[in-house]
Amino acid sequence: MSDMTSDFANCAGYEIHFTQWGHAHPTTIVMWHGLARTGRDFDAAAEHLSQRYRVLCPDTIGRGLSQWASDEHDYGLDTYAQIATELLDALDIKRVRWLGTSMGGALGIKLAAGVLKERITHLVLNDFGPEPAVTSVERIIDYVSHPPVFNSVAELEAYLRIVYAPFGYQTDPQWRTMAETSLRRTDDGRVTLHYDPALIQQLTHHPTDYLLWDEYDRVTCPTLLLRGENSDLLSPEVAQRMTVRGPKCRWIDIPGCGHAPALNVAAQWQHLDAFFEFEGSQA
Repeated sequence: MSDMTSDFANCAGYEIHFTQWGHAHPTTIVMWHGLARTGRDFDAAAEHLSQRYRVLCPDTIGRGLSQWASDEHDYGLDTYAQIATELLDALDIKRVRWLGTSMGGALGIKLAAGVLKERITHLVLNDFGPEPAVTSVERIIDYVSHPPVFNSVAELEAYLRIVYAPFGYQTDPQWRTMAETSLRRTDDGRVTLHYDPALIQQLTHHPTDYLLWDEYDRVTCPTLLLRGENSDLLSPEVAQRMTVRGPKCRWIDIPGCGHAPALNVAAQWQHLDAFFEFEGSQA
């Protein structure tokens, strides 16, 4: 992990944190995390991919080490798209491969259909489709809306092991890293989750943010869909429709995972390696 650096940039008026890997490589991959997660979720995959690519893993506003939104209406895909675009511009990145988990996949669809249509050359959607299951969204709202408080990091880690069991297999050190990168101290010194609870207001202020069939149909770059075989967010029916609409994605189910695969093991990296090498002359 010695190649990783931690950096900050001002984007859309907010201080945004991101990690970088493989700085010397000319081709860039952006990896964007899920709703209540951070860019550090991608440490294992980013370290692997950095053997061939420059890899950026941002924290969305209100998460990780990034600034919290001064206006809760900024918790939405439009602002996230502005942040992503300004970050690429600030780093002088002209073309990019995009991998997004859940919310990061929604953002990837929006960007690849819109402002970054000519700049995103490859799109990986990690357990996200243009029509997420309502029951799964309700489940996510329930646990994200009320972040618990713990007396110790060990208690937090135990909680994460339960809530994020659908991520699939993780080693004990990986669970500990998730705990360490998912916490902040409360005023009384106890431990809670890193994010701004107001981020869930995205689903109130922008209720159609994740209904993206129109945008998906405008995506033209090669697209890979990774679906946790037990996912409750992305149904097989929606995944099948994605293979015949828009970019007509390639669909791969990831065994042993629900929502969403952690992308932390070699068997999952093989799919990324093969896809990102495809039509490599584009970027």
